[in-house]
Amino acid sequence: MDSRHLCMSFFILFFLVLANEAFQDAFANSCNVTGGRSQIVVPRGAYMVKSAVFNGPCKGWIEFRVEGTIKAPAGLVSDDDWVAFRHFDGLAITGKGTFHGFGESAWNFNNCEKNPKCRRLPISIQLDFVNNSVVSGINSLNSKYFHVKIHQSHRIKIDGVHIIAPEDSPNTDGIHIGNSENIRILNSIIATGDDCVSMGPGSKDIWVHNVTCGPGHGISIGSLGKYDNEADVNGIKVQNCTLSGTNYGLRIKTWASDIQLSAYNITYDNVIIDNAYNPIFIDQQYCPFDGCDQSAKPSSVQIKDVWFKNIRGSSKSQLAVTLQCSRKYPCNNINFWNINLLYHGPEGSVNATCMNVRGSASGIEKPASCI
Repeated sequence: MDSRHLCMSFFILFFLVLANEAFQDAFANSCNVTGGRSQIVVPRGAYMVKSAVFNGPCKGWIEFRVEGTIKAPAGLVSDDDWVAFRHFDGLAITGKGTFHGFGESAWNFNNCEKNPKCRRLPISIQLDFVNNSVVSGINSLNSKYFHVKIHQSHRIKIDGVHIIAPEDSPNTDGIHIGNSENIRILNSIIATGDDCVSMGPGSKDIWVHNVTCGPGHGISIGSLGKYDNEADVNGIKVQNCTLSGTNYGLRIKTWASDIQLSAYNITYDNVIIDNAYNPIFIDQQYCPFDGCDQSAKPSSVQIKDVWFKNIRGSSKSQLAVTLQCSRKYPCNNINFWNINLLYHGPEGSVNATCMNVRGSASGIEKPASCI
C-alpha cells in the first residue's frame, strides 16, 4: 500500500509494570480508525503483560510493531492464551522485538502424558479467524506451550521470524497450523523442544520455504485421526529447508483410530537433513503416551500422493526411512526421487523399512528403497 494513502495513527506505549491496559487502550483507538493503516508501537525496553486478547474486526489495517521485549508472567497462569488476535482482516505483527514466554517457570506443570486432567499451558501468540495478514521479523523465546498457533485463518505469511526454546522443553511447537488455508512460512529459524512446524487437521495449501529447523522434532503433519470431524490435509509443500540435530526430520503421524480423513498432495523437495534420528518417518501408529495398545486397530487415515525429492544429508540412526502405514488404508502413491541419506554408525549400512506402502523410487537410492 502506498504511504500516501495510509492513515497512520501512532500510539507509543510506555509501560511501567503491567502493560495490559495500555495495550487495550491503544488498540481501541487504532481499531476505530477508518481505512488505511493504524500502528501500535512497543518501543525498546521490557514490559510485563499478563494476558492480552485483541478482538476485531477493525475498520482498517492494524500493525503491531514490537521493538522491545514483551514478558509473560512467570509460573502457572490461568489464561489459555497469552497474546491472542481474533477476527481480523488485515493484521501485521512486525518488528525486531521479542515475545518472552518464560516457559522455564512452567514446563514442570506440563504433565499431560501422565495426567489426563492436566490443563493446557498458554500459547504465546494465537491467531484465530485472521485473514490477509503477516507476521514478520519478530522473536519468540521460551513459550510455555506453542509459540505460534494459527487456527481458522486464511492467507497468512510468516516471514523472517526467530523462534527458540531448549531442546528438552515440552510441547513448545514453533508454529502450529490447524483448519487454515494458504499459509506461508518463509526465511525463518526455529529451534524448539517439539515440532518446528506442525500441520494439523484442516491444513490446506501450506508452503514452508527456507526454514532452518533444529533442535526439535522436525517438520510434521499431524497428528491426525484423534478427534471426530477432522478435516483433510491437502496441498503441503516443504521446500529448500534445513533440519539439523532433530529427533525426526520429515514426519507424518496419525493415530490408530476409526476417525476417517485423508492427507494427500504432499511434496518435500530439496531438503537437507543433518544428523536426525528419523529423517523420513510415516507413523500411522502414533502414540506419545505410555500404555497405548498400538495393535488394537489400524489407522483410518488415508495417506496418498506424497513426493520426497532431493532429500540429502545424514541419519543419526541406521534406519533413515521408516514407512509404517495402516493395514486398513495402506499408503498409496508414495514416491521417492534422489534420496541420499548417509549413516556412519557402528551398526552397518543405512536402511529403510516399509509396511503397507505402495509407490515408486528412482534416482539415487540411499538407503535402498523398500517400496
